[in-house]
Amino acid sequence: MPSDILTPPPPPADARVRYGGDESHFIDLRLPQPGVSAPPLVMNIHGGFWRARYDLAHAGHFCAALTARGLATANVEYRRVGNEGGGWPGTLEDIRRAYEFLRRNEERHNFDATKVLVVGHSAGGQLALCLAACESGVRRVIALAGVLDLRRAYELHLSDDAVVEFLDGAPGAVAARYGEADPMQLSIIGARQVLIHGSADDVVPVDVSREYVAAKQRRTGVEKEDVRLVEIDAADHFSLIDPRTAAWNAVADEVWRIFADV
Repeated sequence: MPSDILTPPPPPADARVRYGGDESHFIDLRLPQPGVSAPPLVMNIHGGFWRARYDLAHAGHFCAALTARGLATANVEYRRVGNEGGGWPGTLEDIRRAYEFLRRNEERHNFDATKVLVVGHSAGGQLALCLAACESGVRRVIALAGVLDLRRAYELHLSDDAVVEFLDGAPGAVAARYGEADPMQLSIIGARQVLIHGSADDVVPVDVSREYVAAKQRRTGVEKEDVRLVEIDAADHFSLIDPRTAAWNAVADEVWRIFADV
């Protein structure tokens, strides 16, 4: 049965903190029970094909479930297409600003900023990997059903050409923007990348992740990247962030594994 995680309201966050002056510049923090000293942090970047009509609320379920397992979570809101300043490059600028805010405020909010995992779902996966390409401190990234090849997203007309809205043009018209924003074209050397994708995803086909991993694994020498794919049989696009599903349990296992390994 397809996940309906977009419908129910999420559990409340422990705190909403601001990292900038725009109304979209905020983070919902969830922290484990008192007494857990400086837990690792999951910085979550929600999806929605970069559009303003999709906000961070639905990702609150995912974050709350991870916090229940002992992790601090930071669910990041950011300017999107339809917000003033949203789209490229403003959306990524917000993600970078949020990341720097979290690094500066670890003691105030009681988490360990040396143990940060950046997770992105759908279009959030693109932003998570772009962050890793820009910020050398990002060492762990999980992309859930990520839009990781923007030229392919254009060819497939994903979500009614959402990538054209995000980058304000087709590849032939704004090639430089595709070069800057496309994880497939970026060099992501310092971070371990784990891609998780459901085989039954009809929003972002699993082939997007398969082709991304194959292309990155062909790189050698100084361009070699640490990337692997976890494919979950029969899982759809939203099952990966729905704590009521078996797919989510597999995702949670990978979250703990990447903290243990890196």
